Amino acid sequence: MAEIKHLGILIKKIPFRHILYVLIFLFIIPSIQSQENTGKQTARKKIVLKNADEDLMLNDAVSGKVIHHLIGNVQIQDNEVLMWCDSAHFFPDKNQVTAFNKVHIRQGDTLNLFGDYLFYDGKEQTAFVKGHVVLIDKETHLYTDSINYDVARRIARYNQRGRITNAENTLTSIVGVFYMTENLFHFKDSVKIVNPKYVMTADTMDYNTVKKIAYFTGPTELNGDSLYLYCEKGWYDTQNEITSVWKNAFINNRKQIIHGDSLFFNDSTGYGEAYRNVIIEDTINQIAIEGNYAWYYKEPERFLVTNRAVFIQISKPDSLFLHADTISSIMMPDKTAKGYRLMRAYHGCRVFGKDLQSKCDSLSYSSQDSVIRLYRRPVIWSVENQLTADSMAVFTKNRQTDRLELYNNAFIVSQVDTIRYDQIKGRSLTGYFKNNELYKINIKGNGESLYYLLDNDLVAGMNQSKCANIEVLVDKGKIKEIYEYENPDGFIDPPLPADPLRLEGFKWLDTLRPKKRLDIFNK
Repeated sequence: MAEIKHLGILIKKIPFRHILYVLIFLFIIPSIQSQENTGKQTARKKIVLKNADEDLMLNDAVSGKVIHHLIGNVQIQDNEVLMWCDSAHFFPDKNQVTAFNKVHIRQGDTLNLFGDYLFYDGKEQTAFVKGHVVLIDKETHLYTDSINYDVARRIARYNQRGRITNAENTLTSIVGVFYMTENLFHFKDSVKIVNPKYVMTADTMDYNTVKKIAYFTGPTELNGDSLYLYCEKGWYDTQNEITSVWKNAFINNRKQIIHGDSLFFNDSTGYGEAYRNVIIEDTINQIAIEGNYAWYYKEPERFLVTNRAVFIQISKPDSLFLHADTISSIMMPDKTAKGYRLMRAYHGCRVFGKDLQSKCDSLSYSSQDSVIRLYRRPVIWSVENQLTADSMAVFTKNRQTDRLELYNNAFIVSQVDTIRYDQIKGRSLTGYFKNNELYKINIKGNGESLYYLLDNDLVAGMNQSKCANIEVLVDKGKIKEIYEYENPDGFIDPPLPADPLRLEGFKWLDTLRPKKRLDIFNK
């Protein structure tokens, strides 16, 4: 204990800087020596000549260094890289090899590179191969005229057109880079993928050889028997036939043409989704659907659109526009090979056409009987007439209204002036159309009418009556004649009442009427 105490007193007397020098010597110097030893151990080995039938050693006239002229069954090794050729020049001082004829490089277990000529730099770990070049990595084969190969990073580059085969895909481009550790090709300029099912062309593309997914970063087209797509960004899984594309993207699955800011489609299942500014076109049936989200199936053809959904029936000279919170459609089988379309729209339905507008909570349409059925507080406006009932059905022929049926509490109103309205009501109503214009109305059961008599556009009197059935003739939206059948009972009152009369159930809904296309979005 006395010795330890004495040592402690001695240490206290030694200056601190001297102690610091000792610590540096004890810990830092050995660390530097260890690093130097490690560096010596990891220093790259020189290229090794493994075999040659003939080895002619000559001295370079300029440098005086030895050059090996190797002939016949030449084999050279540089770490994990093995090289074979018919003949070669080996420069040991530069750690370089120039090889000729039947050149073969093998790196690891998967990479094989063939060509007619090779320049290999062991110091820089690079190889340049030209002449009938073939690079094989697993199931990927690359064919080109010349390749620059980074041995250390396992990156191959070509810029004189290349052709790659990978499973069922054949890819070509002017410029290409193969990142083997990432199993990724980068193609540029005149890029093409040929598959038994389609041909894809692009300006710039990446391709994963393991996942078999193509990534697009420029204008790209895919054209196949069952699918056409265009985009300027996206990807396509060539193995599973799944794609996600965006930027000016659209897809034609041979049943529908789908546009949108972002599109997804699985060609093997026929299922797809579309996001923002969505348009689904059916060019055969001349219809289109718009919205901000949609899902759809190719077979049997069906879709659902929501978020500002609009159904458009395209016809000349006037198209019909329907808006609802959600619009869905499905092709139903029948005895014909084609089947028929069943469409549903629900919540907040509004329809705008040049000659016909309507509003209801929900509706359905079947192409089998060409009937549109409206439910829950439906209203139809035809020129100057407003029609309401508990439910309605619009029968169409050749994309034009043929007749209209109103069920329970049918009511027709047309405005005479700012305070007076012609009114007709009954249990049920049938309206008949020519060229999309209402020309005749039949009321059956509990008929009531109240209409004003005009003299040169001046109100001269009022006719109010009741009967079982009523027939109304209409010309250019105006009531021209009214015929009452089965026990009519009524009167004509020349003096106009101070307060205009209203039949029971009267309502004027003009503020809800879509007067232009964009009004269908009004709540």
